Amino acid sequence: QVRLVESGGGLVQAGGSLRLSCVASGINFKIAPMAWYRQALGSQRDMVAHITAGGITNYTDSVKGRFTISRSWPKNTVYLQMDYLKPEDTAVYYCNTNYYGRSWWGQGAQVTVSS
Repeated sequence: QVRLVESGGGLVQAGGSLRLSCVASGINFKIAPMAWYRQALGSQRDMVAHITAGGITNYTDSVKGRFTISRSWPKNTVYLQMDYLKPEDTAVYYCNTNYYGRSWWGQGAQVTVSS
């Protein structure tokens, strides 16, 4: 069964950094595109970063220059490095993959940025 297990959330001050990790199992990681979404309190879930199976990345405008998505094929892991964090980045962050017509989600990681 597909599983995405996240870690690395927490509480940081504005301007600080966090790195989220997502370990994938039950999929062929070599052909799976991966993404990070976030959902703030009272808001919809939106994609913030995407990486193709080959390592090509895309970001939503609000995080460009501050967040970096990457992946380790040997570790079956996707990362989200978040720098220069702002209070408006506060949300639950979800790892995601689309695999043979289905979406699979991590359990969510709370990121809280205080001013």
